[in-house]
Amino acid sequence: MFFWIIQRDLLLAVRRRSDVLTTLFFFVIVVSLFPLSVGPEMNLLRTMAPGIVWVAALLASMLSLGRLFSSDYSDGTLEQMLLSPQSLSILVLGKALAHWLVTGMPLVVMAPVLGIQYDLPADALFVLVVSLLLGTPVLSLIGAIGAALTLGLRGGGVLVSLLVLPLYIPVLIFGAGAVEANMAGISYDAHLSLLGAFLLVSLVLAPWAIAASLRVSLE
Repeated sequence: MFFWIIQRDLLLAVRRRSDVLTTLFFFVIVVSLFPLSVGPEMNLLRTMAPGIVWVAALLASMLSLGRLFSSDYSDGTLEQMLLSPQSLSILVLGKALAHWLVTGMPLVVMAPVLGIQYDLPADALFVLVVSLLLGTPVLSLIGAIGAALTLGLRGGGVLVSLLVLPLYIPVLIFGAGAVEANMAGISYDAHLSLLGAFLLVSLVLAPWAIAASLRVSLE
């Protein structure tokens, strides 16, 4: 059932390619606008790059949170998932993973290409990719909690932002900090280790929190 949920959500994403492309185009546009506005000062661009890429990835991942459960809620699929003998935590973990594959993975793939605009060295680009690879799944898991809590509410998109943005801040700090530490010539292992710890804790706790939030929202 876990893999069926992933396959189903990926198939729906392929059929609604405009939603996926909107997230990717938003990420590309936001990251690309800063070099045009700041100018060709490479030292300044290199300094700004980690924060800009991470903030753009964070905002892009939030664009699709409102659609994470809304379609299943509208057509009754979510109620069937709640009645299923399968663990709801496993099912929502599959949906969160599918969300990351659709929204997070393309950002990870595009990040090194966009990082060239900021004249980032190859080792900094590698650290950027690793930090996004560890951090973006955490964004999807935390965002899914907010999406489940605000399901069916009017103005849910604004509420999701208010709920999840404070929780995103540690991931943003350590994700951008890993790249900055690499460019400063100091060890970045602690930053990546903390991102890995955030990911493990999210994988353990977030599915339970998402399932509980969905039950509350559907009552």
